[in-house]
Amino acid sequence: MTTLHFTVPPLPEYIISGLCEAPYAGKQPNRKNFGIFDLLVVVSGQLDVIENGEPYQVESGMYLILRPDAHHYGTKDCSADTTYYWLHFKTSGEWGIDKSLMFQREDAIELQFMIPNYFTIEVPQFGRLTQMQRTIELLDTLTGLVQNGHQTRALWNQQVLFQELIQLLAATGVHPSASPSLACAEKAASYLRSHYRDEFKAHTMGLNINFHPVYIARCMQKEYGCSPVEYLQRYRIEQAKLLLMQTDYSISRVAEEVGFNQAAYFTSCFTKQENISPQKYRQQFFMD
Repeated sequence: MTTLHFTVPPLPEYIISGLCEAPYAGKQPNRKNFGIFDLLVVVSGQLDVIENGEPYQVESGMYLILRPDAHHYGTKDCSADTTYYWLHFKTSGEWGIDKSLMFQREDAIELQFMIPNYFTIEVPQFGRLTQMQRTIELLDTLTGLVQNGHQTRALWNQQVLFQELIQLLAATGVHPSASPSLACAEKAASYLRSHYRDEFKAHTMGLNINFHPVYIARCMQKEYGCSPVEYLQRYRIEQAKLLLMQTDYSISRVAEEVGFNQAAYFTSCFTKQENISPQKYRQQFFMD
């Protein structure tokens, strides 16, 4: 299965769409390096398309995304009852293809503070729609908005609807279940984020998420590259950074709010992680 990988943000961007109905459907144009993605969704009949030498038969209830860097063309005219939607979109972000037979495992993604968080969405290039009715509703609405395309509200609605459409296409792929170690690490990380103000006890965490503390530590090291204690300390300091920017709490109060018992130890840990003291970090964001 060929999968298209989109790194977001930025999100893929809707350009324009339309509906082709028999007897004027014809066949797919012969285009090379078109520069934009071309989504085809067949409502009835069948489209026969070749892209870079690979043939596709897009039947009713199926879709195909033609790549912007490929050579594609229709091999024969559509049948008398063929109806299909076409939609052009592009992305200014990174994208690529994967021809493996199954999706990559979804690794845990830890949110970073104060910087953009990038992630990857995976969309099968060709497949059968799992929510055909909703897909048609979205395409109908998008195509209807084209006549109001110069109105700001219409442009906004088009992009919002298109993102839902991309989600539906991504849902046509079946992702394998997370590995046992990843499941354990994610549960532990979630527990630590929820209890970061509390005193850390490995035994208590183990009881709460039903894993042995030694196994938890092994899983977190494998998946996140750190121990539970290291993960907790990093998270506490990220929370402290938010308080330093958003409040006028004293350094002692900030330390207490994020789970440190001693301000001096908090300052030492903060400085080691951020290469700047909490006080100097705060001064960066306030005028004298």
